[in-house]
Amino acid sequence: MSSVWLNMFIYQHIPCFAKSTVHGTVKEKPGFNAGEDAAALRKAIEGIGTTEKTLIDILTQRSNAQRQLICKAYQDATGRTLCDDLEGDTHGHFEDILVALVTPPAKFDCQEFIRAIKGAGTNESILIELFASRSNHQIKAMCDAYLAETGRALIHDLKSEVSGDFEKTLLILAEGKRVESTNVDVAKAKEDAKILYEAGEKKWGTDESKFIDILCHRSVPQLRQTLVEYKSLSGKTLQESIEREMSGRLEEILVAIVKCVKSVPAYLAERLYKSMKGAGTTESTLTRIIVSRSELDLQEIKAEYKKLFGTSLYSDIESETSGDFRQTLLKICGEDGK
Repeated sequence: MSSVWLNMFIYQHIPCFAKSTVHGTVKEKPGFNAGEDAAALRKAIEGIGTTEKTLIDILTQRSNAQRQLICKAYQDATGRTLCDDLEGDTHGHFEDILVALVTPPAKFDCQEFIRAIKGAGTNESILIELFASRSNHQIKAMCDAYLAETGRALIHDLKSEVSGDFEKTLLILAEGKRVESTNVDVAKAKEDAKILYEAGEKKWGTDESKFIDILCHRSVPQLRQTLVEYKSLSGKTLQESIEREMSGRLEEILVAIVKCVKSVPAYLAERLYKSMKGAGTTESTLTRIIVSRSELDLQEIKAEYKKLFGTSLYSDIESETSGDFRQTLLKICGEDGK
């Protein structure tokens, strides 16, 4: 385990969009012993037939920082990486989620970014989710991880995968230039609302650059006030105006930013719902969101899910997934009220 990745754990605990409290479902285990856990995992993997329950119980009930210490103890004891042994001994979506659990958060985001841009065609929905929902700190950590992993700048490779106003929006977000002040300037919010109104609803043809500039640079508290002022000025929500005035990937990313300004947990709850209720379950989306938010705001995501869809995230995971993959997701998610 290199010091680069060890230094990146702290990323997991930098709350998204300047929130000061952490509402994860996974906590540090009291009385934690990395050596004991590593030995139990080794026995589960090296025995006759893998003991999946041991893998699930240990890896879902430790914090990411604790898992990194287990990885180090495991490598010291065996000369092999835990990640390699998990990949060799498990398979499918179960393998994917276990590997995600033992990966430092910034490196995991980096690997999801790589998955989005590699192969035939770019997976824009992953890019939109990553850059719309992550804070400046998280985006910088992902960029650092990408440089460590590939030797190239993430922004350089991103440029070759996207184009037009969608590219412009992603690149601004990838630079992590959003203002982080918690102060709200109401006069500025009114001014920005007017600029957006005049760039969209009020004119023939839309000036997309104004939307991109304001939505990618202003602080989240400032943008929340701008949303209020925009509704007051135009009679419509900013999201409604974007959906009416724009199309394609630019519309999708600007709507995602607006949703994240209002509530990152609600945005991710919607992503989870769509990953299970569309045509077939998108297991990679379930893994990415459940694992990456497990120590940040998964409790809030569960609450928003119940509020938005009238059903619990736990019960939907139970009915839409199966096997050890389901058991792992359920252990991380936790039943309602837990």
